[in-house]
Amino acid sequence: MEDRRDAAAPGAAADLPPEAVEEPGLHRWERRTEWPMVALSVLFLALYAWEVLQPGMPGWLHRLVVAGMWVTWAAFGLDYLVKLALARNRGRFFVRHLFDLLVLLLPLMRQLRVLRVVMVLLTLNRKAQGQVRGRVVLYISGAVALLGFTAALAVLEVERRSPDASITTFGDALWWTMTTITTVGYGDYSPVTDRGKFIAAGLMIAGIAMLGVVTGSIASWFVERFGGIERQLEQSSTDARLLEGENDLLRAELNELRQEIAALRRDLAGNRD
Repeated sequence: MEDRRDAAAPGAAADLPPEAVEEPGLHRWERRTEWPMVALSVLFLALYAWEVLQPGMPGWLHRLVVAGMWVTWAAFGLDYLVKLALARNRGRFFVRHLFDLLVLLLPLMRQLRVLRVVMVLLTLNRKAQGQVRGRVVLYISGAVALLGFTAALAVLEVERRSPDASITTFGDALWWTMTTITTVGYGDYSPVTDRGKFIAAGLMIAGIAMLGVVTGSIASWFVERFGGIERQLEQSSTDARLLEGENDLLRAELNELRQEIAALRRDLAGNRD
């Protein structure tokens, strides 16, 4: 029934985004599960942070936290399967969301479990893009804070058990994250494990990308602002020229009136004589 109504109302369909027209079922599912998936992402990140920052928690509590992470992870997997089932063109959906699938499957290997935070970042990033579109500074600030926090957690988890590690506390991990993401790189802290270096490589790439976005946004802002000022000056100059033309016309008409008045006075003086 919904498809028939959509087909019978081409004007309404024209107002919908392209993905809603091409994949109506998938689009409805994504809209309905948008906030619940964000809530699950935040819950997963909180549980992951708790596990990393409290390594000495009781065994029963640790098992409870791990179970909570697995439940939320299963929800991510179920969401992917439902989207795949709802997609009309499943081949295209599979290709477009191949990275999402890899992020879901690879962390099942314990050596790559830190990649779970990538799915959290992807989910929160999609929501932030929709809600903060156009507010570049706010979006970038939130993205940098989230990326830095998760990267610090991930590198601390894989580094602190190494005997040669220099990153052994969350403060060390945060400092290393800040110097890495800003490309400063003091070198006082650096990962020594393979997984830690893998996280560092991803953080470096993300840092460079975000710096590029920030630089481009600032440049775009300056161009827009100065372009607006230039347009205002051009408009003011045009208005001034129009006003000056109108003043010239008024002066000409005033001169004609003066000449007519002078001619009338001469005529009146001649009639008196």
